[in-house]
Amino acid sequence: MTPKLVLRSLQVGDIGWVAHRQGILYAQEYGWDGTFEALVAEIAAQFVKNFDPEKENAWIAECEGRVVGSAFVVKVSDTEAKLRLLYVEPEVRGTGLGRRLTQECIAFAKARGYQTLSLWTNDILHAARQIYQTAGFVLLSEEKHHSFGHDLVGQYWALDLRH
Repeated sequence: MTPKLVLRSLQVGDIGWVAHRQGILYAQEYGWDGTFEALVAEIAAQFVKNFDPEKENAWIAECEGRVVGSAFVVKVSDTEAKLRLLYVEPEVRGTGLGRRLTQECIAFAKARGYQTLSLWTNDILHAARQIYQTAGFVLLSEEKHHSFGHDLVGQYWALDLRH
């Protein structure tokens, strides 16, 4: 039986939870250090501090009252938004939640008149990259970097929302 997944808006306490869970998951799965959790916390804190309800949104996925995923749309400019902090808990991976969260972000960005939805990820995040490719995002560039205690390849992706 597929678990019942509900998407809701951001509530007090979610920012800490998202940073906490992403920090733990990426440490367990990729060996990333605490600087990744700090980056997630910084992105999420800036989202709350600078929140523009007309142009930005966040979705928290719950399963039986437990937070199991998130996705954020952040304004970059009048024409571009960025998909940020997509994550899905291991026990609900494979249910389509990552695709559903990504589609929510795309639909929101289109409805708000953005021309482009961009994102940054790392090449080792294969499942996320597959979701982005399937949704129509195009890889624009890559760059090697040393972050989170590892040598990584960062990737910039974008989706043209004008058609």
